[in-house]
Amino acid sequence: MKLQKIICCCMSGLGSSFLMEMNVKKVLAKLGLNDVEVEHSTISDVMPGSTDLIVCSADIAEECASAGGVIPLVNLLSGDELEQKLRKYLEERQK
Repeated sequence: MKLQKIICCCMSGLGSSFLMEMNVKKVLAKLGLNDVEVEHSTISDVMPGSTDLIVCSADIAEECASAGGVIPLVNLLSGDELEQKLRKYLEERQK
């Protein structure tokens, strides 16, 4: 199934989630996936079925899990961590 939408979320929906959104867009472009919708949001606005994947900090990953697949990030600034986890997610999704 094709990945269509990713939501990057944090508690306030401002700084951290926006930073993750920019990094996700960079990684997707590197992977040639330019048609995936990416946005940022507060954790409370993410509803089950509203997205294919959630990218968030590891400390709120459990709270996000009910809304869909989750990539928890330990280091929000690490493009390498994000790319590694996103590649793994995409590989598993294709199985």
